[in-house]
Amino acid sequence: MINLSKVSIHKRINSKNFSALITVQNRTGNRVLLKILTIALLIFLIFLFVPWTQNIRARGNVTALSPSSRPQMLHSVIPGRIDEWFVQEGDFVKKGDTIMKITEVKPEYFDPQLIERTSDQVDASEKSIEAYSDKVKTLEEQVGSLREIVKLKLQQAKNKLKQTELKVQSDSIKFEASKMNEEIAKGQLDRFQTLLDDGLKSKTDFENRKLTFQKTVAEKIGAENDLLASRNDVINAKIELNSIRNDYNMSIAKINSEKFSTESNQMSALKEMKGLENKLSNYEIRQGFYYVTAPQDGYITQSISTGIGELIKESDQIVSIMPANAALAVEMYVQPIDIPLIKKGQHVRIQFDGWPAIVFSGWPDKSYGTYGGTVYAVDRFAQPNGTFRILVQPEESENEWPSVLSVGGGVSSMLLLSDVPVWYEMWRQFNGFPPDYYSNGKTLSKEKSE
Repeated sequence: MINLSKVSIHKRINSKNFSALITVQNRTGNRVLLKILTIALLIFLIFLFVPWTQNIRARGNVTALSPSSRPQMLHSVIPGRIDEWFVQEGDFVKKGDTIMKITEVKPEYFDPQLIERTSDQVDASEKSIEAYSDKVKTLEEQVGSLREIVKLKLQQAKNKLKQTELKVQSDSIKFEASKMNEEIAKGQLDRFQTLLDDGLKSKTDFENRKLTFQKTVAEKIGAENDLLASRNDVINAKIELNSIRNDYNMSIAKINSEKFSTESNQMSALKEMKGLENKLSNYEIRQGFYYVTAPQDGYITQSISTGIGELIKESDQIVSIMPANAALAVEMYVQPIDIPLIKKGQHVRIQFDGWPAIVFSGWPDKSYGTYGGTVYAVDRFAQPNGTFRILVQPEESENEWPSVLSVGGGVSSMLLLSDVPVWYEMWRQFNGFPPDYYSNGKTLSKEKSE
């Protein structure tokens, strides 16, 4: 009964006379439901205060920790034609093993003796350079000999010039003496003329004295001629000295010009030899590219170029190789809002695709089938889709990752943050707030209090 009225008739009615009323009063369903709801409410309230580990969920894939250990594509360095395959897809190869052989397709490399002929050209250029060097040495020796000769010639010409200068001095003295003798003879002739006029000397004596005077004049003229001749000899000696200098300087300059021309030809030959050596080195290195070899130990995964006789261009992809014994890692991508919360060395729980796992995101310690890792590196730039890449390496203290993991396999990761009550996590999720900032598993508030 609803009992809406204040006047109760419960006591006036004998419920034993009404079977339906007895059935309704004996039902306990409402009380049981009330108890269940009460217990559920208490359990929910208790659950709200249970610790919850905040985490950042992200998807990613398995990769190699070192860039050199990641799958790589081998390219053809030179254009050519596939001549022979030495491996098949799935084969294991060691570093240096031959994968395939290609042959030339360019006409300038068809000569089977290309390296030998180019090497002969290099040898010929070397001999040409040696010949030029010998010629330069010979010209230098000629210049040295001419310098020695010109030194002697100049010394000889200088001595001759000095001799002529001394002869000029000697002739000059003789000329002065002849002039003095002429004056003396002239005075004596005048005195004899006076004595002849006075009758003291005979005419014969006067004529003898006059003859002596004429000889003296002749001697003066001869001395003057000798002096002028000596002076001319001095001028000729100076001209000869300058002529020797000019002649030998011209000869030396001509030899030097030939020497410089030879050195120029030597430099040209040296340039040509270096060019030939460069070609020879390129030819030898190019022949090494005829055989495509494995850069490191690994497995052949896929052949891009296949058939025998197929033409490939320069830098074309040939085959992909997966390095063996690579140190595996996980690359995961997180949203920009979570980047400030991620630090190097942070603990990560990882679930690999293909491995069964029971995951409780709030209680990672109670999860089964997950593996531990630590943050190794965080990219400083965003990917084209706006996310940031994080590289995770295996954690040494945890169980080893499965040995049959393959690079490129998918993973689901959880970056573990601070422990908070469930009610706080529900409130944070409802309001869209980011997780608490933390360091080494402690909340920021705890760090401040410490």
